[in-house]
Amino acid sequence: MKIYFCGSIRGGRDDACVYEHVVKTLGKFGKVLTEHVGDSELTDTGEESQDVAIHDRDMEWLRQADVVVAEVTQPSLGVGYELGHAYLMRKRMLCLFRPSAGRTLSAMIRGAADGERMLVMDYNGEDDVDNILDNFFKIKPH
Repeated sequence: MKIYFCGSIRGGRDDACVYEHVVKTLGKFGKVLTEHVGDSELTDTGEESQDVAIHDRDMEWLRQADVVVAEVTQPSLGVGYELGHAYLMRKRMLCLFRPSAGRTLSAMIRGAADGERMLVMDYNGEDDVDNILDNFFKIKPH
């Protein structure tokens, strides 16, 4: 299974340790195409590659992905862009949101959740994330 993981890079790396844990856990279920998002050394300046190259590479990975998992607590234009494309590609998606961060998730994300193809799950810590991912990958899409 090919997994596309979305997390904020240029929008802020405050949750980099969370991304690192999610990417490591996702590795139990398949190949994470975007492992670099979980790299705690990656800063909010992103990679050294040209923006066009990053966009084109990531869009190709998104096309290849069987599922998309996004950590959406830190607002990010890039993550929103990826989720919009994944939605139009009819990818199965899971969005993880941590309410304890004091933010409110965009209605465009929470409102798109249909409980099947797109799920939004609130969590508090790593144990919650692990349980949510275990359950998500146990459920077979229709």
